[in-house]
Amino acid sequence: MDAITIQVLRNKIASLVEEMHYHFYRSGYSSIIRESRDFSCVILDRNGRLIVAPPMFFHAPVYRHLVGRILELYPLSAGDAGIKEGDVFVSNHPYEGGLPHVSDMAFVSPVFHAGEIIAFAGSIAHKADIGGTVPGSTSANATEMFQEGLLLPPLKIWNSGQELPDIERLILANSRQPELVRGDMRAQIAITRMGVSRMMQLCDRFGAQTLKDAFSAILSGAASQLRKEIEQLPQGSFYAEGFFDSDGFDIETPVKLAVTISIENGKAIFDFSQSGPQTKGPINLRPSMVEACVFYSLLGSLGPTLQFNDGMLDVLEFKYAPRTVTNSQAPASVSNYQMTNLKLVDVILEALAHFNPQRATANAGSSSALGIAWVKGRPGQSNLQYEIMGSAYGGGMGHDGASGTATHLSNLHITPIEILETEYPCRITRFELMADTGGAGEWRGGLSYQREYELLEDAIVTRRFDRTRFPPNGIKGAKNGSRSRFVMNVGSSKEEEIRNSGRFQMKAGERFMLQSAGGGGFGDPSERDPVALAKDIAEGYVSEQAASSDYLRN
Repeated sequence: MDAITIQVLRNKIASLVEEMHYHFYRSGYSSIIRESRDFSCVILDRNGRLIVAPPMFFHAPVYRHLVGRILELYPLSAGDAGIKEGDVFVSNHPYEGGLPHVSDMAFVSPVFHAGEIIAFAGSIAHKADIGGTVPGSTSANATEMFQEGLLLPPLKIWNSGQELPDIERLILANSRQPELVRGDMRAQIAITRMGVSRMMQLCDRFGAQTLKDAFSAILSGAASQLRKEIEQLPQGSFYAEGFFDSDGFDIETPVKLAVTISIENGKAIFDFSQSGPQTKGPINLRPSMVEACVFYSLLGSLGPTLQFNDGMLDVLEFKYAPRTVTNSQAPASVSNYQMTNLKLVDVILEALAHFNPQRATANAGSSSALGIAWVKGRPGQSNLQYEIMGSAYGGGMGHDGASGTATHLSNLHITPIEILETEYPCRITRFELMADTGGAGEWRGGLSYQREYELLEDAIVTRRFDRTRFPPNGIKGAKNGSRSRFVMNVGSSKEEEIRNSGRFQMKAGERFMLQSAGGGGFGDPSERDPVALAKDIAEGYVSEQAASSDYLRN
């Protein structure tokens, strides 16, 4: 197949993914979809292999695991019991479907042409509430997946173009927010079916065989490009480790994440078998999430020109030990997987820096989540508030870390103050970047931010976060970023700093404060450009006192 046709079809798929993403974002009912944008939309080949990565990168490796399981359960040879045109499958199961956690629900539909499966369209999106022990489902201290919500192994929710309403009724009967979940589910199914329709149009225009050939070429091309890049790296092995504050259940014991990366004969081997045992609390990872961390880190270390798809799997090898935090087994809980992802990325990047020092970067500040279950809520609005918080990037060779942003993998958005105060009974009394929180270095870490809330009615607050015990590391002689903070009952005699994730009963009029972690610095602080340091002081990023103590030679 000629290169022009391959590139045209790749761009067609990329445009379709963007179109699906836009329509879902505009159709979302919950603030998780329309503000945080916690979802992905994709087109896959007939075996479930991803063709073009979605903006929500860490979902990318999940689809292959999910479609692989669907093909096992519903083989084409099974007639009416198998996969048929017009089918839509649903799953949120971390172990049977490879989903990140129970709150993430996937919908997948096959693309048929002339009676043959050509591709799949799919989407994954976080749901406002899918049952479980706490409102919002994402518990800070669940000890098994059954506490995290209704579990759906891969099954049909549409059959041959006909909706199966009993499945939807079952899902909604297990949700505290059925209207939000119904709206988001139906929007998600609609954009998945739209993806099928657009793919059928491409088959009619270019021919199904041409499309299949282009998919094969796109996948094999990505593998070849990655192999060439890996061949340029020095041979050898390097080990790195890091620690997560706790699993949320045993709050005194840190959790070890470890990787050994080996470059051998044009192939990269990632061995996670020395990571700590799977935990009682909900920070465990499934292999699909570990793959996402590896590909994100590897592509970032090699450079910006590589375009991810599942063809790259041919160039890598993954090794795990059973029942570890990076390869948990059911029924281990996984609600807080994303914070583990982000710490694992820091560990992988540290090991990769040995092979390509020019692309090294200091630790980022991770992410966190906030859930507020209001007693009543505002009239006409949901009584469940859910937010995803960013932090800051670490500094790297030639650049400071970005401040107040989602870090690594997700590309999520923080919910604006105007939306929160309009839809929920809360008041945001403070939201600002914090001086001196980015690790001092020749290239400074990004700054943390504080956000302070005043409750206007009674509520249950669920806070999930990390980096209170182990701050983001600075590298090459730089200082660490600041730790994260969570302070309850701000401004009262009961003010207390909380050091671990948890669930808290609060009263109207009480306040709490969140502060993200700052990014680690890169390089000797005394080598920072004086002009850049003067600008930091003028902008309020670095105080004059910190400039004197952390940056200037004595």
